[in-house]
Amino acid sequence: MRAMNTLPLIVEPAELSAHLADPGLLLVDLCSAEKYRDGHIPGAVHLNTAELIAGTKPAPGMLPTAEQLSALFARIGLTPEKQVVCYDDEGGPWAGRLIWTLDVIGHKNYAFLNGGKTAWVADGLPLETGENIAPLSPLRLFTLDTRYIADADDILAHLADKNCLVWDARGLDEYTGEKAVSLRGGHIPGAIHCEWTELLDSHRALRLREDLAGYLQAKGITADKQIVMHCQTHRRSGLTYVAAKSLGYPHIRAYPGSWSEWGNADHFPVNTGALP
Repeated sequence: MRAMNTLPLIVEPAELSAHLADPGLLLVDLCSAEKYRDGHIPGAVHLNTAELIAGTKPAPGMLPTAEQLSALFARIGLTPEKQVVCYDDEGGPWAGRLIWTLDVIGHKNYAFLNGGKTAWVADGLPLETGENIAPLSPLRLFTLDTRYIADADDILAHLADKNCLVWDARGLDEYTGEKAVSLRGGHIPGAIHCEWTELLDSHRALRLREDLAGYLQAKGITADKQIVMHCQTHRRSGLTYVAAKSLGYPHIRAYPGSWSEWGNADHFPVNTGALP
């Protein structure tokens, strides 16, 4: 069966509602297990977000192994023709992390529910309870596509490159170093701060496309740059990844080591305070 992109990358609740019966959809809930049991979008399977990260200190946000990802996606029923539609209830960071992971494994057929479960409920759309178990799909060993992955050495090698840009999606107090979650606080030299929540409207959905594009442009986060986004563990920056992708930014990568790796190493350069 040929893969079909039934839905756009950013899908609104009403549009998704009209396609829930499509056999080509794989609807993935990334809320907590308790919230999934309390109610989820009809047909959604649950994915434990801990399975999207390696979980190993000091950089728990690193990717799991290709073998672990293969087992995970086989268990939730991913096949090449499926269009994954993902959502969480936090504004989209975990859903964005999943979309980045799908890019890494080479599965390009996906959509992001704008506003997630919160928007779905606000629109008066139904939830169901009980657990959906997807039929197991054949186990496929993925080759991880490094075009979407940045590591610390990549960033170090391009700190002085004006064509490269680091997007720091953490809170401002983390960026300035006032709050230190790792051994050292601060930011990667030259990184532009744009907290992930700044991309959301008052309903915790992505801002309108034109508004979002203008906002990032004013921040200096522009589509002509090679952009690497990060936060503490590449959860919050999952939203920045999908936001940039929705605007057609052609050169985006994520740094899964994020500040948990950079800030816990004593040999990486760190700046504190705000940029001038």
